[in-house]
Amino acid sequence: MKFSCRTISEGIAEGIALVSKSPVSLLGDIDENGIFTVGDLKGESVAEKILVFPYGRGSTVGSYTLLRLKRRGLAPYAIINKESEPIIAIGAIIAEIPLVDLVDNDFFSIVKSGDKIFVNAIDGYLEIR
Repeated sequence: MKFSCRTISEGIAEGIALVSKSPVSLLGDIDENGIFTVGDLKGESVAEKILVFPYGRGSTVGSYTLLRLKRRGLAPYAIINKESEPIIAIGAIIAEIPLVDLVDNDFFSIVKSGDKIFVNAIDGYLEIR
């Protein structure tokens, strides 16, 4: 299934979806090893996943959390938001992680953790494969 989206940080990625229905704080919800410490994804790793969540919340330090995870090889392959906000956008850009938002509405009601996702954050589309 193919969905159009807006590109925030360019790139192409493919991987397994890790989906949170709740907003995510990169600083407070994910530890230095890329593991969720709270919420519906507690205990799950973001490493090598396509991280899907509605929007970010929290501290500006969250941008650097993504960069730190990337440098340690623990970052998600890509991020998909309903609507990105500056903290997530800046973090994805400086860490060179593909980030898209404003995906066709059906996507968020269909996608679930474990789905294989292809993100083309150059041409502005993604697919559930």
